[in-house]
Amino acid sequence: MDEYVGFTANIKSKLGIDLNLYKEAQMKRRLTSLRNKRGYSNFKSYFEALNQEELLLNEFIDRITINVSEFYRNPKRWIVLEKEIFPLLLKSTSKLSIWSAACSTGEEPYSLAILLNEYFPETNFQITATDIDQNALEKAKQGIYSEQSLKELPAKLKEKYFIEQHGLYTVKPILKEKIIFKQHNLLADSYPKNMDLIVCRNVLIYFTDPAKETIYHNFSASLKNGGFLFVGSTEQIFSPATYKMSLKDTFFYEKR
Repeated sequence: MDEYVGFTANIKSKLGIDLNLYKEAQMKRRLTSLRNKRGYSNFKSYFEALNQEELLLNEFIDRITINVSEFYRNPKRWIVLEKEIFPLLLKSTSKLSIWSAACSTGEEPYSLAILLNEYFPETNFQITATDIDQNALEKAKQGIYSEQSLKELPAKLKEKYFIEQHGLYTVKPILKEKIIFKQHNLLADSYPKNMDLIVCRNVLIYFTDPAKETIYHNFSASLKNGGFLFVGSTEQIFSPATYKMSLKDTFFYEKR
């Protein structure tokens, strides 16, 4: 048996993470680099080390999950969310259920909370923010960010929703109280139901096509009719009707 195949089987057994659902060349290259950096010449010895050292295991999980984000990432898409998507959703309800899937270190769900609090103050909303990486979720719960993470955020919003200290920005409680952070594996766990909006951006590009198809079907089932899926700039759905969705705007798909 190829040692990498054995390694993926061991990881699935230990963590419930199926590495075979990620693009193999990319993932194997990334993990080989990390393994070699830590001084292990093969995946067998590396897995034995992961079993014994929590810090090494946490580093491994960080490496297989892509924790790169910022507030209002791709600002033009957030304008569409503000001007078109939320007004459409709020025609039929004053309460929104939103899921920020694969939320990384929290920039995305906090951005959603800022947008709703600022432009739709009468709206009752709850954001569920999930990620597979517990370390990323702990950072998200803390809500402390560098200036670089906030570079796309208008100055007035930065001042209104953050406390600045020593060059770091801490999210104010008014946003934190609207968000529930919890661990979730898109490839293994059950999905929440009756969502008005699902935001999942710049994550699915790392999965195989069959894995992506499964996730899109699950997202569709998770959405209410008339709800929206907001994806990343490299993740256009070429046959949205397959998933009972239609293109509403660039990177926005409506459940039909």
